[in-house]
Amino acid sequence: MQGNPVLKPKVATPALIVTSVVTLSLAVVVAAMAFAFPATGWVLVVVVTAGLVLSFFWYRRVRDYRVWTNKSSAQWERLETLKHGAATTTEVTVISVDSPQPTGAWITIRWNRFDYVQPAWFEALPDPIWPGSVLLIRPDPEQVRPGTPWPATYSIAADHVLTWAPQL
Repeated sequence: MQGNPVLKPKVATPALIVTSVVTLSLAVVVAAMAFAFPATGWVLVVVVTAGLVLSFFWYRRVRDYRVWTNKSSAQWERLETLKHGAATTTEVTVISVDSPQPTGAWITIRWNRFDYVQPAWFEALPDPIWPGSVLLIRPDPEQVRPGTPWPATYSIAADHVLTWAPQL
């Protein structure tokens, strides 16, 4: 199953912090005991091994966070470049994916400029769209016109989506 690329990875969780503190405390105590009682050397090896395993978890989480941050920054730079380079664009945030279908999905969007929430039909894209995605789209002039009522349901064509980035 594919993970949600919109969610920022967590680096520190309470369980990981507590386990790290307990392991570090045990390492200090066991190291002091190893000097006084050489027979407890095997305990030191066990605690050091646990510390190495925890170090791997910390390294992986920090690495995943950095990768996500770099990828997110690149996506936002692309979004800003396309926003200023294209004719008429707007940002919409996907609040929820209500009903996925083979040809698209019923979603709930928020128009970021107007802070207006509405349901929308979203045509299928090659990549999945997750709640929390900010889409840069070209609004359809047939659906949204100045001086006319806002449509009850907006339809987003796949070719109107220029790019997306995670909500920050």
